[in-house]
Amino acid sequence: MAEFIDYYGTGRRKASVARVHLRPGEGKIRVNKKEYANLTEYFNNNPVWSKHALEPLTVTENEGKFDIVITVNGGGMNGQAGAIRLGIARALLQFDENLRPVLRKHGLLTRDPREVERKKYGLKKARRAPQFSKR
Repeated sequence: MAEFIDYYGTGRRKASVARVHLRPGEGKIRVNKKEYANLTEYFNNNPVWSKHALEPLTVTENEGKFDIVITVNGGGMNGQAGAIRLGIARALLQFDENLRPVLRKHGLLTRDPREVERKKYGLKKARRAPQFSKR
């Protein structure tokens, strides 16, 4: 029986978590158990998010060499794109550790630590105070 090859990476960004599996193939993309012709379809036809998410494959010249199976939840589309990006980069490291310098140079292995600041009591948002009224 042939050995099943699967490279796995977890990516997180804001409130989103993406579990990414790279399998040798011809470039099929499946997000949350649904097939897509390309990632732009998943991101509501926004090519910026899909380009951002697939940047690790572009930088390492591995486009079309893997079938990508993604499970992503939480957050919005921007956060999900960032989570998928980190997940793909980490999965590529499992595939070939020699890609680390290239991915590091483009900043694809760093988890973006920025999170939403909590709302404080007495304020309308995290820092927005109620409008001041003199009278």
